[in-house]
Amino acid sequence: MQLTFTWAGIACLIIFIIGYYFIAAEDKYHLNKTKPAIFIGTLMFIILGAYLFLNNQYLKLLEEEVKSLIEEIAEIIFFLMVAMTYIEALIERNVFNALKYKLVSKGYTYRKLFWLTGLLAFFISPVADNLTTALILSTVLLTIDNKTPNFLVPGAINIVVAANAGGAFSPFGDITTLMVWTANKSPFIDFFALFPAAFLGWLVNAYLLSRFVPNIAPSFDASKQKEEKIYEGGKLVIFLGIFTIFCAVIMHSLFELPAMWGMIFGLSLLSLWTYFYNRKKGKKDINVFFYMSKIEMDTLLFFFGILAAVGALHFAGWLNYAAKLYDIAGASVSNIGVGFLSAIVDNVPVMSAVLKANPNMNMDEWLLVTLTAGIGGSLISFGSAAGVGVMGKMRGIYTFSSHMKYAWTILVGYIISVIVWWLQFEYFDFY
Repeated sequence: MQLTFTWAGIACLIIFIIGYYFIAAEDKYHLNKTKPAIFIGTLMFIILGAYLFLNNQYLKLLEEEVKSLIEEIAEIIFFLMVAMTYIEALIERNVFNALKYKLVSKGYTYRKLFWLTGLLAFFISPVADNLTTALILSTVLLTIDNKTPNFLVPGAINIVVAANAGGAFSPFGDITTLMVWTANKSPFIDFFALFPAAFLGWLVNAYLLSRFVPNIAPSFDASKQKEEKIYEGGKLVIFLGIFTIFCAVIMHSLFELPAMWGMIFGLSLLSLWTYFYNRKKGKKDINVFFYMSKIEMDTLLFFFGILAAVGALHFAGWLNYAAKLYDIAGASVSNIGVGFLSAIVDNVPVMSAVLKANPNMNMDEWLLVTLTAGIGGSLISFGSAAGVGVMGKMRGIYTFSSHMKYAWTILVGYIISVIVWWLQFEYFDFY
């Protein structure tokens, strides 16, 4: 439908720009980004519906577009809901506190702790997600030392970059990779082809950052710290979480069911475990619905709003121009540019726009845009959910200006990642 340059199409574009300004300026106005996101996401479709109604145009297409969008959003939100429930269960079972205690009680130097937290962020985020991983490990940094900026700032950047890089090679590590996987742009196993590019890019960045970290041990008095251990059932919850991911992969890859179907099945296993655990203990210590009540619902609603808004832009025809840019500049150049754009604009709407525009690309190019959108957000402190989360956790320490002081190291790592991808898929004919 030719809606792009109608009053409704132009109004949708203006509303999106204004709404996204308030999303990006969350700290300035103290307005939770979820509120403008769901406002513009719903309003834009109302405007499109009003235009079609007033002009006696075919409304069935709008209905079909919204139903398709609901299905797409529901798959993502249900998937994330289960993943976040498992994370809350692991927190309640003291798994992450036990990990934190083991790290800080070993007497390692600042530099060794820098490398350990970075490695943990890189390898935990593919299973958990980059935001949760970054928040947990930034708490570890503050537990180790909350007064040494030469350790805290490079350490925070290292965690953000590692979490985003680790999330880039797994469908579960970042919302953008999940979107690409559920859109059937790449099979599950092929995402792991991005491991060399993601790992080497982070490794180079971490090496450069580590030169600024003092190589001395922080003061830590074990006698004044309570030893943290995993509570009973915690290890079983870890196993159930891994099995849930396995179910999601099998159901999507082999049975062609939505990945969230396997996740919901995993949620049912967790709920049954809590029932039998409480029955065995003769009391109601834990409850899966308590875990679910701890989920940050505003995060899920933000994804609903922003995906709906991008869907409205697609229906209005604006994303056709994004597809034409791919034709003009070429897939590789455009995908590398997506990485820089995701540093300014959150990678979720950027990836959603790319998927809606659906440029004609081979699988290796879809993997490239997955890589660049995932790690490109690290270039600026507020360019990714992980970066924004750590800025909030380490307020006054990890800031935009402190991040930009070391931004050149991240850019070097980004370039290395792209070069490694090019060598894999172009020079060595990886497939």
